[in-house]
Amino acid sequence: MGTFSKKLAVAGFVLGVGASLVAMPARSENTLRYANVGDAATLDPHALNSLVTLMAGMQMHDALVMRSPTMEKVPGLAESWEILDENTWQFNLRRDVTFHNGNAFTADDVIFSIRRAQSETSQMNGYVNTITGIRKVDDHTVQLVTAKPNPILLDQLINIFMMDKEWAEKHEVTEPQNFKDKQETYAVRHTNGTGAFKLQSREPDVKTVFVRNDQWWGKDLYPHNIDKIVWTPISNDATRVAALLSGEVDLLTDPPLQDLKRIKAGPSLKVDQTAQIRTIFFGLDVKSEELRHSSVKGKNPFQDVKVRQAFYHAINIDAIKRAVMRGLAIPAGMIIEPPINGYKSEWDENRLAFDPEKSKALLTEAGYPDGFSVQLDCPNNRYQNDEAICQAAVGMLAKVGIDVKLNAQPKTQHFPLITGKGTDFYMLGWGIPTMDSGFIFDYLFHSGGSWNASGYGTKELDGKIEAIRGIVDPKKRNLLIEEIWTQIQEDMPYLPLHHQMISWAMNKSVDIPIEPNNMPRFYWATLQK
Repeated sequence: MGTFSKKLAVAGFVLGVGASLVAMPARSENTLRYANVGDAATLDPHALNSLVTLMAGMQMHDALVMRSPTMEKVPGLAESWEILDENTWQFNLRRDVTFHNGNAFTADDVIFSIRRAQSETSQMNGYVNTITGIRKVDDHTVQLVTAKPNPILLDQLINIFMMDKEWAEKHEVTEPQNFKDKQETYAVRHTNGTGAFKLQSREPDVKTVFVRNDQWWGKDLYPHNIDKIVWTPISNDATRVAALLSGEVDLLTDPPLQDLKRIKAGPSLKVDQTAQIRTIFFGLDVKSEELRHSSVKGKNPFQDVKVRQAFYHAINIDAIKRAVMRGLAIPAGMIIEPPINGYKSEWDENRLAFDPEKSKALLTEAGYPDGFSVQLDCPNNRYQNDEAICQAAVGMLAKVGIDVKLNAQPKTQHFPLITGKGTDFYMLGWGIPTMDSGFIFDYLFHSGGSWNASGYGTKELDGKIEAIRGIVDPKKRNLLIEEIWTQIQEDMPYLPLHHQMISWAMNKSVDIPIEPNNMPRFYWATLQK
């Protein structure tokens, strides 16, 4: 860890970006002014499995296991761990760790947090669904028992943030917020973690301020010099770029692709880019007997694989890459990307070709020679050029006879359509923090998956997905993963679009390594005076 912290101090990529939506503070206090397109949907660390929400959470909360800038697993609140038997892991907790309110972090908080994450209202339960028992050995030693051997348990624990049991009981938030039902609880707007930064103020969709936690256990391992973070979501692209160019914000993690050239030309700005661990795709409701917003009544056209293939062939992904994404996208043939375990490059390379005539023929074979109408639900502030991608797809589908009504709205309205299973045809992007296919299987392909708005799944497929959770032998496990992906590729419940590239722009005074998960961790950052 000492070597890692020294490397971290020099590993940041010096990027370019200047900005801030408030008057520039004196640099005697190191304030990092951060802007992006959209806010966290909640501050409850176990309510929602969404990237921006997790990004906010990791500034204030810690997990037992964490990641380095190179995505390696490193000790977090657990300073070490060992496997006692094939189903039992023992975690040795750091001593003298306190929550922001001064309460001591102990094994009781670990037990409480994992059980809370397993709650019915938690969207994080897919990370901890193999844990069947938690044993307290003493205040700083915990044993986790899994139903079967779990080879990726450490990867799953990375996004399970630890909460203060006493604080949660005091504020009546022992259960996670029911995000689907828009429940309001104390934990939605207040936090008490062990993390590098404390929450100072919270104005949803306006401004959130974090301040340095001088008592943070990791301050010597990660010697950042950030005193305050002012996070201002700016949904309008032009306004966001103007703030960057004028020096009103210091860091922008989602600069509009069409403005990158202008940003790079700024003398005080730089842009860093990397392939993101995220694929953008369309989902189709293949389960409902009738779609909610379609001219087809009494049946569901998406239940026919020929219709799904027709939609796939109608989309010119190369045109989207060129005209919409400015070349910063990698056309996808499956909805995971390298280096995720289970990825096969041949599936990307053999993406179904853009072929409008074949699309029309397939629609005719399926009984829709004149096409039909359907609604496409799309976010307009979550992914790079998300609404523009949807607009392009609407035009392409129109050319084969599909009349698509576009319903584009902010992610706070869009995501509940998916988690509430209330959409026929929708855009979604998916990243995989565990770096393993099992994660996406649990959430998007298991019939009980919390984000599986497609309704796809069978008892047989569910059984295979559940089986890989307990296979330790990598060869045997990967054979079953490939078998599952082969079936998915044939059934096509989702239409892959592209693997997303990300760009971060910042002032030259900012030093922070770009993370493939697109989640800036501000305790990795330094401001040069």
